[in-house]
Amino acid sequence: MNRSFLLLLFLFVCSILCAQQPKQEVRAAWITTAYGLDWPRTRATSTLAMRRQQAELLDILGRLCEAHFNTVLFQTRSRGDLSYPSQTEPFTPSFTGKANGDPGYDPLAFVIEECHKRGMECHAWIVSIPLGNKRHVASLGQRSVTKKQPAICVPYKNEYFLNPGHPDTKKYLMKITEEIITRYDIDGVHFDYHRYPERAPRFPDNKEFRAYGKGRSLEQWRRDNLTEILRHIYHGVKAIKPWVKVSTCPVGKFQDVTRYSSRGWNAYHTVHQDAQGWLAEGIQDQLYPMLYFREDQFYPFVLDWQEQSNDRHIIPGLGIYFLDPSEGNWELQEIERQINFTRRVGIAGQGHYRAGFLMNNTQGLYDRLTDCYYATPALQPPMPWLDDIAPSEPSGLTVQRTENGYYQLNWQPATDNDPHNLPTYVIYASDEFPVDTSQPAHILAQRVYGTTYTYIPTLPWKEYSCFAVTAMDRYGNESEPIQVKWVAP
Repeated sequence: MNRSFLLLLFLFVCSILCAQQPKQEVRAAWITTAYGLDWPRTRATSTLAMRRQQAELLDILGRLCEAHFNTVLFQTRSRGDLSYPSQTEPFTPSFTGKANGDPGYDPLAFVIEECHKRGMECHAWIVSIPLGNKRHVASLGQRSVTKKQPAICVPYKNEYFLNPGHPDTKKYLMKITEEIITRYDIDGVHFDYHRYPERAPRFPDNKEFRAYGKGRSLEQWRRDNLTEILRHIYHGVKAIKPWVKVSTCPVGKFQDVTRYSSRGWNAYHTVHQDAQGWLAEGIQDQLYPMLYFREDQFYPFVLDWQEQSNDRHIIPGLGIYFLDPSEGNWELQEIERQINFTRRVGIAGQGHYRAGFLMNNTQGLYDRLTDCYYATPALQPPMPWLDDIAPSEPSGLTVQRTENGYYQLNWQPATDNDPHNLPTYVIYASDEFPVDTSQPAHILAQRVYGTTYTYIPTLPWKEYSCFAVTAMDRYGNESEPIQVKWVAP
């Protein structure tokens, strides 16, 4: 079998897989603010620089939207500092070049608003336990948590950490979380580094262990500490805004699986994350295991997470940074195989670490996603463990064609919804009536606010005259469609 034939066979199989795109799928990208790795590149030291900084983000979000991403994981807390103005912790230096500087706007509010304009969810990415090295902590001054609440902070190997064993740590992290979900229209809170330092028998928590261990082993007590923090936050979030998703990105391998070793690096033993226990208890809506591995170190561990998911969303974090020659120089086909596999076994979606490698089109990944794997839009998967009742369908859908060739859609809103959680709308179009709303290729727009939408055909062969509109709540439940066909007068 010659190489040319194998190449043609591969391309044929890929074309079939690309055509089979799910209607519901999480497509997430991490946007890192620490050190301006993804954003911002420009420091907001003047009004002009602030506008340039904002334009950088708009470019990132615009390109993610064009590639049909629907979820942004925005780094909101990095190392004891925040990407929004707060009395709890200082403003991150990433935006101005100095701790607690004022960039002239609220980056978190800006990101959320711009994501929602483009039909994308925005989740606040919160680094929970590490607080940074001594130099960083010193740069934060008296507003650092190490100064304001030293009892919950511990030094370890030239860095500072929140102490998961102290009972006030969960209250402190909930205070930040509550501030975010009450002040902002955020769609999710996403916890990173929710773990102990790896292989840390000398982590300085002996005092708390003696006080609160209650006969457990040190390892089990530490696992229970991390679980208790998440339990406290999860129930606290649901009591305020039950639709806000709570997720974590644990170490990618939970434990060894049958036939395959985790090679001494796993969540349960190395960093004390009982992440499958979190799923079993139902204190996670989504889990983004950091599966930055290949071949036998990827596929069996994806299946392990899926089998223990408790029907929550498992969204493997893909290590797309390894496509960069300086990081690992993986071949693009490695990521393609991983996407194909996750779809084949019914995984809820994929996360891409991180946005900069998408923007750089590393090894052509962005083009490949846009042209193939994410060629059609995808809606958010529903969360039936929180709510499984769909909104009523909208009514009174009409369509008019304007003099400039646009189509103006108007409808009456869904009527049976919580006033604190009003639905948005999904617009479909095709050249056949009724529109088949099961096909993702027919989605024109999602997360449309209000009851009007203007369809502007961009190409003559993409001008559709048949339309459908559904209502979707923030749990991912979608109503039945209302349909209309424009007929020339």
